[in-house]
Amino acid sequence: MLTYEVTLEVDEEWREAVADFMRHRHIPDIFDTGCFTSITFEEEEAGRFRTRYQARAKIELNRYLDDFAPDFRADFLEHFPSGVTVSRTIWWQLDEWK
Repeated sequence: MLTYEVTLEVDEEWREAVADFMRHRHIPDIFDTGCFTSITFEEEEAGRFRTRYQARAKIELNRYLDDFAPDFRADFLEHFPSGVTVSRTIWWQLDEWK
């Protein structure tokens, strides 16, 4: 299992619009690609959001990055050409306690 994590630092004037776009369009559309088993969207504080995309294997993440990510990124930039800083990381699960 791995997590593809995307963090958004959003200017206050765009916070509500970005949250709405992510929750009602961007994330549901990405989930529909079938590349991820689950997706969580979180807000740390006003203006900072984190989306965690869970994939079973690197091949699924690579399929998303190769086949879908360019169009999703372009669409996001079309809606928010400024006011948002994006960072992306990949995490591999080493262990789990429940």
